[in-house]
Amino acid sequence: MTTNDLFEQLKHPNPYLQERAMLAIAESRDENTIPRLVSVLDEDDVHYRRAAVKALGVIGEDAVPAVVEALLNSENVTVRGSAAKVLAQIAVNYPELSFPEAGLQGLKAAIADSNPVVHIAAVMALGQIGTPAFEILVESLKTTDNVAVQVAIVNALAAFSDPRCLEVLNDFANDESVDPYVRESATSALSRLDLVMKYKRSDG
Repeated sequence: MTTNDLFEQLKHPNPYLQERAMLAIAESRDENTIPRLVSVLDEDDVHYRRAAVKALGVIGEDAVPAVVEALLNSENVTVRGSAAKVLAQIAVNYPELSFPEAGLQGLKAAIADSNPVVHIAAVMALGQIGTPAFEILVESLKTTDNVAVQVAIVNALAAFSDPRCLEVLNDFANDESVDPYVRESATSALSRLDLVMKYKRSDG
């Protein structure tokens, strides 16, 4: 099968064929594969676009520089949102990987993106990365005045099994100067985090 055939198969509605093409593209990649997959991120075909996100996620660390470039510099909001999702996929696929600093800094910058699709996807990706993203999320939580971003960060922190999150969420839940909706979110996030921590303790 040629590379062009494999890219055609990425558009296939059958998830099995799509996945097979994705893995074959990742395994047989050359210097054109990553740029070509990144260029698919602005396709109207949702199946094709999602498959490209997943394929870049399978490629992993090598895809980070091109994906961060798209995340920060594309004028197309769909491309920027998809690029954030690629970084989340890399974190899911390679949990043992020390997440590349360029990826962390790219996502940090994307939290300030004016489009909600992008800044929420960036927060979710950082949440997926977990503890290495803790400082970035907390700093953004304290400096942004975007309530939707604050709520997304509070919810991301609730999934970390990191005791430092308890302190941050507690502060926000009890801070009178914080937006009431954010305080409410921090309060419910605290009870979720408490469950996560208890589960971790009994599990460990």
